[in-house]
Amino acid sequence: MSVSRLCARLPGGTVAVNGRQRMSHTPSSPQPSSSPSPEPGPLLSELRDSAVERLARSGVPTPDVDAELLLGHVTGLGRGELQAAFITGRRAGAGAGPDGGRDAAGALDALLERRAAREPLQHILGVAWFRSLELRVGPGVFVPRPETEGVVQIAIDALRQVPTPEPVAVDLGTGSGAIALAMATEVPNARVHAVEASVDAFIWARENFAAVGADNARLVFDDMGRALPELDGSVDVVISNPPYVPDDAIPRDPEVRLFDPAMALYGGPDGLDLVRSLERTAHRLLREGGLLVIEHGELQGADIRLILTERGWRAAATHVDLTLRDRTTTALR
Repeated sequence: MSVSRLCARLPGGTVAVNGRQRMSHTPSSPQPSSSPSPEPGPLLSELRDSAVERLARSGVPTPDVDAELLLGHVTGLGRGELQAAFITGRRAGAGAGPDGGRDAAGALDALLERRAAREPLQHILGVAWFRSLELRVGPGVFVPRPETEGVVQIAIDALRQVPTPEPVAVDLGTGSGAIALAMATEVPNARVHAVEASVDAFIWARENFAAVGADNARLVFDDMGRALPELDGSVDVVISNPPYVPDDAIPRDPEVRLFDPAMALYGGPDGLDLVRSLERTAHRLLREGGLLVIEHGELQGADIRLILTERGWRAAATHVDLTLRDRTTTALR
Protein backbone atom coordinates (compact mmCIF):
# COMPACT_ATOMS: atom_id res chain seq x y z
CA MET A 1 0.00 0.00 0.00
CA SER A 2 1.38 3.43 -0.90
CA VAL A 3 2.26 6.06 1.65
CA SER A 4 -0.24 8.40 0.10
CA ARG A 5 -2.96 5.90 0.95
CA LEU A 6 -1.66 5.36 4.47
CA CYS A 7 -1.42 9.06 5.28
CA ALA A 8 -4.01 11.65 4.42
CA ARG A 9 -4.35 15.19 5.76
CA LEU A 10 -7.74 15.90 7.27
CA PRO A 11 -9.36 19.28 8.01
CA GLY A 12 -8.30 20.96 11.24
CA GLY A 13 -4.57 20.14 10.97
CA THR A 14 -4.87 16.38 11.70
CA VAL A 15 -3.29 13.52 9.82
CA ALA A 16 -4.91 10.10 9.29
CA VAL A 17 -2.51 7.14 9.47
CA ASN A 18 -4.10 3.74 8.65
CA GLY A 19 -7.41 5.31 9.46
CA ARG A 20 -6.30 6.77 12.79
CA GLN A 21 -6.15 10.52 13.37
CA ARG A 22 -3.01 12.15 14.83
CA MET A 23 -2.24 15.84 15.37
CA SER A 24 0.37 17.25 12.98
CA HIS A 25 3.45 18.91 14.39
CA THR A 26 3.48 22.03 12.16
CA PRO A 27 5.61 24.68 13.98
CA SER A 28 3.66 27.70 15.15
CA SER A 29 4.60 31.24 14.00
CA PRO A 30 6.84 33.06 16.50
CA GLN A 31 5.17 35.84 18.48
CA PRO A 32 6.74 39.28 18.08
CA SER A 33 8.81 40.26 21.09
CA SER A 34 7.99 43.56 22.71
CA SER A 35 10.85 46.09 23.06
CA PRO A 36 10.93 49.00 25.48
CA SER A 37 9.96 52.43 24.10
CA PRO A 38 12.94 54.71 23.41
CA GLU A 39 13.68 57.43 25.89
CA PRO A 40 12.20 60.77 24.77
CA GLY A 41 14.68 63.34 23.55
CA PRO A 42 15.49 66.42 25.62
CA LEU A 43 13.30 69.48 25.43
CA LEU A 44 14.55 71.92 22.81
CA SER A 45 14.20 74.70 25.37
CA GLU A 46 16.54 72.80 27.70
CA LEU A 47 19.11 72.42 24.92
CA ARG A 48 18.84 76.14 24.22
CA ASP A 49 19.26 77.17 27.86
CA SER A 50 22.25 74.90 28.34
CA ALA A 51 23.85 76.21 25.15
CA VAL A 52 23.35 79.85 26.16
CA GLU A 53 24.98 79.20 29.54
CA ARG A 54 27.93 77.42 27.95
CA LEU A 55 28.59 80.14 25.39
CA ALA A 56 28.21 82.90 27.96
CA ARG A 57 30.88 81.23 30.13
CA SER A 58 33.19 81.25 27.11
CA GLY A 59 32.75 84.99 26.60
CA VAL A 60 30.75 84.81 23.36
CA PRO A 61 29.22 88.31 22.98
CA THR A 62 25.74 87.15 21.88
CA PRO A 63 25.25 83.72 23.48
CA ASP A 64 21.45 83.64 23.12
CA VAL A 65 21.45 84.43 19.41
CA ASP A 66 24.32 82.06 18.66
CA ALA A 67 22.75 79.24 20.66
CA GLU A 68 19.45 79.50 18.79
CA LEU A 69 21.14 79.67 15.38
CA LEU A 70 23.24 76.60 16.16
CA LEU A 71 20.22 74.72 17.50
CA GLY A 72 18.25 75.64 14.41
CA HIS A 73 21.13 74.43 12.25
CA VAL A 74 21.09 70.91 13.73
CA THR A 75 17.30 70.58 13.88
CA GLY A 76 16.46 72.23 10.57
CA LEU A 77 14.17 74.74 12.30
CA GLY A 78 14.10 78.48 11.73
CA ARG A 79 14.23 80.86 14.69
CA GLY A 80 10.46 81.44 14.54
CA GLU A 81 9.83 77.70 14.51
CA LEU A 82 12.21 77.29 17.44
CA GLN A 83 10.34 79.89 19.47
CA ALA A 84 7.10 77.98 18.89
CA ALA A 85 8.85 74.74 19.81
CA PHE A 86 10.05 76.22 23.11
CA ILE A 87 6.51 77.29 24.00
CA THR A 88 4.88 73.97 23.07
CA GLY A 89 7.48 71.85 24.84
CA ARG A 90 8.74 70.12 21.73
CA ARG A 91 11.51 67.60 22.21
CA ALA A 92 14.61 67.03 20.11
CA GLY A 93 13.27 63.74 18.77
CA ALA A 94 10.00 65.17 17.52
CA GLY A 95 11.15 66.03 14.02
CA ALA A 96 13.67 65.19 11.36
CA GLY A 97 16.46 67.70 10.84
CA PRO A 98 19.71 67.42 8.92
CA ASP A 99 21.33 65.67 11.88
CA GLY A 100 18.25 63.64 12.76
CA GLY A 101 15.98 63.47 15.79
CA ARG A 102 17.58 62.71 19.12
CA ASP A 103 21.06 63.08 17.53
CA ALA A 104 20.46 66.84 17.68
CA ALA A 105 21.88 66.98 21.23
CA GLY A 106 25.15 65.35 20.16
CA ALA A 107 25.43 67.43 17.01
CA LEU A 108 24.75 70.61 18.96
CA ASP A 109 27.40 69.72 21.52
CA ALA A 110 30.03 69.41 18.78
CA LEU A 111 29.13 72.81 17.33
CA LEU A 112 29.07 74.44 20.76
CA GLU A 113 32.59 73.20 21.40
CA ARG A 114 33.77 74.98 18.25
CA ARG A 115 31.90 78.20 19.09
CA ALA A 116 33.14 78.15 22.69
CA ALA A 117 36.66 78.09 21.23
CA ARG A 118 35.59 81.36 19.50
CA GLU A 119 35.50 79.98 15.97
CA PRO A 120 33.26 82.45 14.10
CA LEU A 121 29.61 81.48 14.03
CA GLN A 122 29.59 82.12 10.28
CA HIS A 123 32.37 79.56 9.74
CA ILE A 124 30.44 76.95 11.71
CA LEU A 125 27.19 77.57 9.86
CA GLY A 126 28.97 78.09 6.54
CA VAL A 127 27.01 81.26 5.77
CA ALA A 128 26.95 84.96 6.60
CA TRP A 129 23.97 87.25 6.17
CA PHE A 130 24.56 90.64 4.59
CA ARG A 131 21.62 92.91 3.90
CA SER A 132 19.30 90.70 1.79
CA LEU A 133 22.03 88.22 0.86
CA GLU A 134 23.03 84.85 2.28
CA LEU A 135 26.71 84.35 1.45
CA ARG A 136 28.99 81.34 1.72
CA VAL A 137 32.01 82.00 3.93
CA GLY A 138 34.73 80.02 5.66
CA PRO A 139 38.49 79.91 6.30
CA GLY A 140 40.44 82.23 4.04
CA VAL A 141 37.85 84.97 3.58
CA PHE A 142 36.92 87.95 5.71
CA VAL A 143 33.48 87.58 7.26
CA PRO A 144 31.29 90.57 6.28
CA ARG A 145 30.28 92.71 9.25
CA PRO A 146 26.97 94.42 10.05
CA GLU A 147 28.63 97.85 10.07
CA THR A 148 29.62 97.40 6.42
CA GLU A 149 25.92 97.31 5.52
CA GLY A 150 25.81 101.02 6.29
CA VAL A 151 28.95 101.67 4.25
CA VAL A 152 27.50 100.05 1.13
CA GLN A 153 24.28 102.04 1.58
CA ILE A 154 26.25 105.19 0.78
CA ALA A 155 27.42 103.64 -2.50
CA ILE A 156 23.93 102.35 -3.35
CA ASP A 157 22.39 105.78 -2.76
CA ALA A 158 25.04 107.39 -4.99
CA LEU A 159 24.47 104.88 -7.80
CA ARG A 160 20.72 105.51 -7.73
CA GLN A 161 21.36 109.22 -8.22
CA VAL A 162 23.58 108.83 -11.30
CA PRO A 163 21.58 110.19 -14.27
CA THR A 164 22.92 107.66 -16.81
CA PRO A 165 20.95 104.45 -17.58
CA GLU A 166 23.78 102.13 -16.46
CA PRO A 167 25.91 103.59 -13.66
CA VAL A 168 29.25 101.85 -13.10
CA ALA A 169 30.62 100.76 -9.72
CA VAL A 170 33.86 99.06 -8.67
CA ASP A 171 34.48 97.17 -5.42
CA LEU A 172 38.22 96.94 -4.72
CA GLY A 173 39.13 93.96 -2.50
CA THR A 174 35.72 92.32 -2.63
CA GLY A 175 36.48 89.40 -0.27
CA SER A 176 33.31 87.31 -0.13
CA GLY A 177 31.66 89.57 -2.69
CA ALA A 178 29.28 91.08 -0.14
CA ILE A 179 29.60 94.74 -1.16
CA ALA A 180 29.62 94.12 -4.91
CA LEU A 181 26.65 91.75 -4.82
CA ALA A 182 24.65 94.09 -2.60
CA MET A 183 25.14 96.90 -5.12
CA ALA A 184 24.34 94.65 -8.07
CA THR A 185 21.13 93.25 -6.60
CA GLU A 186 19.84 96.51 -5.13
CA VAL A 187 20.72 98.67 -8.14
CA PRO A 188 19.92 96.23 -10.95
CA ASN A 189 20.57 98.78 -13.71
CA ALA A 190 24.15 99.31 -12.50
CA ARG A 191 27.20 97.50 -13.87
CA VAL A 192 29.32 96.30 -10.95
CA HIS A 193 32.94 95.12 -11.14
CA ALA A 194 34.60 93.37 -8.18
CA VAL A 195 38.35 92.87 -7.78
CA GLU A 196 40.08 90.37 -5.49
CA ALA A 197 43.76 89.37 -5.26
CA SER A 198 43.59 86.61 -2.62
CA VAL A 199 43.19 83.12 -4.10
CA ASP A 200 41.27 81.84 -1.06
CA ALA A 201 38.91 84.81 -0.95
CA PHE A 202 38.41 84.71 -4.73
CA ILE A 203 37.18 81.11 -4.50
CA TRP A 204 34.52 82.10 -1.96
CA ALA A 205 33.54 85.17 -4.00
CA ARG A 206 33.21 83.11 -7.18
CA GLU A 207 30.89 80.70 -5.38
CA ASN A 208 28.74 83.58 -4.11
CA PHE A 209 28.60 85.29 -7.50
CA ALA A 210 27.38 82.01 -9.03
CA ALA A 211 24.80 81.48 -6.28
CA VAL A 212 23.38 85.01 -6.43
CA GLY A 213 23.36 84.99 -10.22
CA ALA A 214 23.45 88.76 -10.73
CA ASP A 215 24.02 89.23 -14.47
CA ASN A 216 25.20 92.79 -13.93
CA ALA A 217 28.09 91.79 -11.61
CA ARG A 218 31.57 90.80 -12.81
CA LEU A 219 34.35 89.27 -10.70
CA VAL A 220 38.02 89.83 -11.60
CA PHE A 221 41.11 88.20 -10.08
CA ASP A 222 43.77 90.91 -10.10
CA ASP A 223 45.85 93.23 -7.97
CA MET A 224 44.08 96.36 -6.79
CA GLY A 225 46.77 98.65 -8.17
CA ARG A 226 46.55 97.58 -11.81
CA ALA A 227 42.99 96.28 -12.11
CA LEU A 228 40.42 97.29 -14.73
CA PRO A 229 42.44 99.68 -16.96
CA GLU A 230 39.65 99.45 -19.55
CA LEU A 231 37.41 101.41 -17.14
CA ASP A 232 39.78 104.33 -16.54
CA GLY A 233 37.90 107.60 -16.23
CA SER A 234 34.43 106.04 -16.61
CA VAL A 235 33.44 104.75 -13.16
CA ASP A 236 30.77 106.49 -11.08
CA VAL A 237 31.45 104.91 -7.65
CA VAL A 238 34.51 103.15 -6.23
CA ILE A 239 34.08 101.49 -2.86
CA SER A 240 36.46 99.47 -0.69
CA ASN A 241 36.73 97.93 2.75
CA PRO A 242 40.52 97.59 2.74
CA PRO A 243 42.75 96.07 5.43
CA TYR A 244 43.25 98.90 7.91
CA VAL A 245 44.55 97.38 11.18
CA PRO A 246 48.10 98.63 11.99
CA ASP A 247 50.67 95.84 11.86
CA ASP A 248 51.51 96.01 15.58
CA ALA A 249 47.88 96.18 16.74
CA ILE A 250 46.22 93.08 18.19
CA PRO A 251 42.52 92.73 17.36
CA ARG A 252 40.41 92.47 20.50
CA ASP A 253 38.04 89.71 19.41
CA PRO A 254 39.42 86.14 19.14
CA GLU A 255 37.17 85.54 16.14
CA VAL A 256 39.09 88.25 14.29
CA ARG A 257 42.54 87.63 15.75
CA LEU A 258 42.55 83.86 15.26
CA PHE A 259 40.38 83.25 12.22
CA ASP A 260 40.20 86.22 9.84
CA PRO A 261 42.95 86.10 7.17
CA ALA A 262 45.87 88.44 7.91
CA MET A 263 45.78 89.70 4.33
CA ALA A 264 42.30 91.11 5.00
CA LEU A 265 43.24 92.71 8.33
CA TYR A 266 46.65 94.37 8.39
CA GLY A 267 47.46 97.51 6.41
CA GLY A 268 51.06 98.43 7.24
CA PRO A 269 52.60 100.39 10.12
CA ASP A 270 49.75 102.90 10.37
CA GLY A 271 47.11 100.67 8.79
CA LEU A 272 46.74 102.97 5.78
CA ASP A 273 49.08 101.44 3.16
CA LEU A 274 46.17 99.88 1.26
CA VAL A 275 44.16 103.09 1.60
CA ARG A 276 46.95 104.95 -0.23
CA SER A 277 47.02 102.28 -2.92
CA LEU A 278 43.27 102.23 -3.48
CA GLU A 279 43.21 106.04 -3.57
CA ARG A 280 45.56 105.96 -6.58
CA THR A 281 43.48 103.27 -8.31
CA ALA A 282 40.21 105.08 -7.58
CA HIS A 283 41.67 108.33 -8.93
CA ARG A 284 42.48 106.50 -12.17
CA LEU A 285 39.11 104.77 -12.47
CA LEU A 286 36.62 107.46 -11.48
CA ARG A 287 35.16 110.04 -13.82
CA GLU A 288 35.24 113.69 -12.81
CA GLY A 289 32.72 114.04 -9.96
CA GLY A 290 32.76 110.30 -9.20
CA LEU A 291 32.49 109.16 -5.59
CA LEU A 292 35.06 107.26 -3.51
CA VAL A 293 33.77 105.34 -0.45
CA ILE A 294 36.26 103.89 2.06
CA GLU A 295 35.49 101.89 5.20
CA HIS A 296 38.05 102.30 8.02
CA GLY A 297 38.71 102.12 11.74
CA GLU A 298 37.06 104.56 14.12
CA LEU A 299 40.26 106.57 14.69
CA GLN A 300 41.40 106.88 11.07
CA GLY A 301 38.93 109.33 9.57
CA ALA A 302 41.06 112.46 9.99
CA ASP A 303 44.17 110.82 8.53
CA ILE A 304 42.26 109.52 5.51
CA ARG A 305 40.66 112.91 4.88
CA LEU A 306 44.15 114.44 4.92
CA ILE A 307 45.49 111.86 2.44
CA LEU A 308 42.61 112.50 0.06
CA THR A 309 42.68 116.29 0.34
CA GLU A 310 46.42 116.42 -0.29
CA ARG A 311 45.87 114.31 -3.43
CA GLY A 312 43.31 116.77 -4.81
CA TRP A 313 40.05 115.07 -3.84
CA ARG A 314 37.10 117.32 -3.06
CA ALA A 315 34.52 117.34 -0.25
CA ALA A 316 36.26 114.70 1.89
CA ALA A 317 33.90 113.79 4.76
CA THR A 318 33.71 111.12 7.44
CA HIS A 319 30.44 109.41 8.40
CA VAL A 320 29.52 107.53 11.58
CA ASP A 321 27.96 104.07 11.84
CA LEU A 322 24.95 103.07 13.95
CA THR A 323 27.13 103.04 17.08
CA LEU A 324 28.17 106.66 16.33
CA ARG A 325 31.76 105.61 15.58
CA ASP A 326 33.58 107.00 12.56
CA ARG A 327 33.28 104.28 9.93
CA THR A 328 33.31 105.67 6.38
CA THR A 329 35.10 108.46 4.54
CA THR A 330 33.89 109.70 1.17
CA ALA A 331 35.34 112.12 -1.35
CA LEU A 332 34.65 113.36 -4.88
CA ARG A 333 37.08 112.99 -7.76
